[in-house]
Amino acid sequence: MISTMPMAFKGMAVALLAALACSATAHALPSYDEVRAAHRPSETLVLARDGQVLQRVRTDASVRRGPWVALAEVSPALRTALVLSEDQAFWQHSGVDWRAVSAAAWANLWNTRTRGASTLTMQLAGLLDEDWRAGPGGRSVGQKLGQAVAAQRLERSWRKDQILEAYLNLVPLRGEIVGIDALARSLFGKAPHGLDAREAAIAAALVRGPNAAPAVVARRACTVLKDSTGAADCAGLELLTLGALQRRSWPASEGIAPHLARRLLHEDGTGGASLRSSLDAGLQRFARQQLAQHLRELRGRNVEDGALVVLDNASGEVLAWVGSSGALSRAAEVDGVLALRQPGSTLKPFLYAQAIAEGRLTAASLLEDAPTHIATPAGLYIPQNYDRRFKGWVSVRTALASSLNVPAVRTLVMVSPDAFARQLQALGLALAHGGDHYGTSLALGSAEVSLLALTNAYRALANGGRASPVRLVPGARPAPGPPVLDARAAFIVGDILADPLARAMTFGTDSVLATRGWAAVKTGTSKDMRDNWAIGWSDRYTVGVWVGNAGGAAMWDVSGTSGAAPIWAALMQQLHRQAPGRAPRAPAGVEQAAVRFGDALEAPRREWFLPGTAQPLFALAGTREDRAATPRILAPVDGSILALDPDIPPAHQRLWLRAQGPDARWRMDGKPLGRGRELAWLPWPGRHQLQLVDAGGTVLDQVRIEVRGAAVKPARGGAAAPARPAWP
Repeated sequence: MISTMPMAFKGMAVALLAALACSATAHALPSYDEVRAAHRPSETLVLARDGQVLQRVRTDASVRRGPWVALAEVSPALRTALVLSEDQAFWQHSGVDWRAVSAAAWANLWNTRTRGASTLTMQLAGLLDEDWRAGPGGRSVGQKLGQAVAAQRLERSWRKDQILEAYLNLVPLRGEIVGIDALARSLFGKAPHGLDAREAAIAAALVRGPNAAPAVVARRACTVLKDSTGAADCAGLELLTLGALQRRSWPASEGIAPHLARRLLHEDGTGGASLRSSLDAGLQRFARQQLAQHLRELRGRNVEDGALVVLDNASGEVLAWVGSSGALSRAAEVDGVLALRQPGSTLKPFLYAQAIAEGRLTAASLLEDAPTHIATPAGLYIPQNYDRRFKGWVSVRTALASSLNVPAVRTLVMVSPDAFARQLQALGLALAHGGDHYGTSLALGSAEVSLLALTNAYRALANGGRASPVRLVPGARPAPGPPVLDARAAFIVGDILADPLARAMTFGTDSVLATRGWAAVKTGTSKDMRDNWAIGWSDRYTVGVWVGNAGGAAMWDVSGTSGAAPIWAALMQQLHRQAPGRAPRAPAGVEQAAVRFGDALEAPRREWFLPGTAQPLFALAGTREDRAATPRILAPVDGSILALDPDIPPAHQRLWLRAQGPDARWRMDGKPLGRGRELAWLPWPGRHQLQLVDAGGTVLDQVRIEVRGAAVKPARGGAAAPARPAWP
């Protein structure tokens, strides 16, 4: 009787299965190809233009699931351990293991607390069709029988290796982990093909009890390991199990382009398994290394952050995007490529290009670099140069290349802040306010822009004044963008910024800005040394670099050539390691002519001009001696507002009056004051008119000033001193 029981039991099971066959066939199971195509990892891989993985970013917070893993890429030790643990007859049965079924009592045959008779194929059927999945109270008899029928149907349409492969990719494991790839990377920090026998035993034990206590998992793993290898160090395996179950070595994001990945995912919105970007993987690695290395060299100067971007001139594709200095930064998540910051002198090329295009200036026009005071609604604006020195009369070429501030402010007065702001907007620099809000300080970069937008505006200079958006994905070369800046003016500005002699006044003749081939570059430093920039282009690439502090703290002793410029130079050299940059061809409508300068202000040269603007000589009216002899007031300037110091007795405070001319005669409020090119005047609160007159009393020059400090306080000895007011 006992010997015939398995066959009778089998016959009863077959009859039950046949009775349910009609209902089971209503559930159409997907094919292997459909299941694999529908697989979606919880992470998106951001790829370089050549397919290399740049960044892995988690995009599904509900599970941790890796990419589909082929069976050949799974450790042989794990394949063996899983079959021994879950389904020893897997390679022989046709979906249902009748030997296991007949060996169990009917009451426990379908008990969800054991997988004794549940084959890997049956478990896969439950993963593919939710109707066969266990509920809170376990599976019903009907579910169990339906699962068995589905398993047999899977065996007829799928190969065994496909079943095992799909199971390994779909099986829920510990916590949120689904699939062997996520398990291997999370618990063991390696790919599935690298799991050894002990790790494979732990993984197989977790299939049996995904959320079991560590001690239970370790005991099961020890049994699996003994079955697989014949021996096991259970004590050592328990320690390994405890450590693995506590580890989470698979971060939510890792790679070399975190900020670009974030931006690309935001623009794409699909969150697919992979996204191909326009980045060059080798250039991205080089850029990160150069930024980190240079910032380490700047230690001790209160600099910890930096960012850079490299654009392809023709396509607008982003070839490198480094948003922060990573581990060197206390704000590594802040994307310095997109953060808004003051650009300093890097706006000057657009200003001079606009003035040249409008015929207000030429590259040889003379501008005075001398102390000046410009009246604004908030008071007097007194621009200074970086080195606090003034160079006198210089050409536009020298003023721009050497980044002199006063000539730039004078140029903005010609163009007007509002017109300049409109030009910047057309170039893609989205200013928060109109030009009138910034006033003349807009010439020195008082507005806030992003590194990406500013670099792309420089790319418009490289492309003859045509602007187009940047692109984060590779593709066919787009049509040229619309012209937003005169191509002839853009060419002249590029020629100036590529001229090492023109920048020698500020940067010397052998600065870091000098490149092996042709390249145009401009540096900039914002107010209080908070931001340092270097942006420039060659015939093929535009590179922008920013260094500073994400929190806005000022840097210490960081100049235009010691901050961002060395990184820019290294990138440009790397980009042109095969062939140096080539100078662009002059566009139609520009002409070159010989020029010389009066009083030998600058050396003779050949200069570029728009048609009708060339002239052979650029000189100031009169001789140098005549100009020096012309009487005029040098200080104070018209509109000055002075404040007396309440802590200094009035008798000890003096304002120095300075004049130009051989015989300076001073008159204050209509009364004679004294003679001489320099005169010390005892200021007194009130509004005053200061005049320079000749021997006959004729007024040669005059200014109006105001001295504030009417309230006084007793000083030592009973004297009174004016109280100090606030400046306007």
